[in-house]
Amino acid sequence: MIANITVITDNLDYLLWGRVAEGQPGGVLLTVLMAIGAAILALPGGIILACCAWRFPGAVRNVLFIWAEFIRGIPLIFVIFWMWYLLPMMTGSDLPGAVTVTLALAWFTAASVMHSVYAGISALPGGQYDAAVVQGFRPYQALWLILLPQVLRNVLPSLTGIFIGLLKDTSLAFIVNVPELTTVAGQVNSRVQIYPAAIFIFTGLVYYLLCLSLEKITQRRFALK
Repeated sequence: MIANITVITDNLDYLLWGRVAEGQPGGVLLTVLMAIGAAILALPGGIILACCAWRFPGAVRNVLFIWAEFIRGIPLIFVIFWMWYLLPMMTGSDLPGAVTVTLALAWFTAASVMHSVYAGISALPGGQYDAAVVQGFRPYQALWLILLPQVLRNVLPSLTGIFIGLLKDTSLAFIVNVPELTTVAGQVNSRVQIYPAAIFIFTGLVYYLLCLSLEKITQRRFALK
């Protein structure tokens, strides 16, 4: 039992921070950074796409929903591979692996955010938008000032679930050797070649605590209202 704990404590800095002192963050730190970066891109992107789909029925809405269904219908691992190989071809230079995976996660998550927010807008009484326009609000003002504050409050539990999934999906970065938590746990396991159960139980516990923290933050926000 002591040896199981020792293999964690001896490698704890690497599991938590990677080689951050050398300018190469990894482990839990990189996992959190990628999740936050992807969320910062996916949330406003998904909201804007949802507003466009709601505001412009017909071809625009159909194209957006076809794109979203396509993205949501394929494994995320494919999206990561596409980004990994296509972005260097498009930009003419290699992007850091963590950046590539963050962009892939954001692109994938934005489709789910769009669906959730669009459903929230559609669930509101239609008269609110019409009344706002009659009172002199421009269409985009009615959306951003009247409808979206209500929608985001109503779909917050759904968005929390989406971002919990995003946090767990960062573990797929191991396929392109980005040194997030799952990758560095595998590296530690390969180096010591003993007590793999202890290493991966620790890894699973960290993911659980991160996801639980996000859930508790959301619950606390609801409790304060």
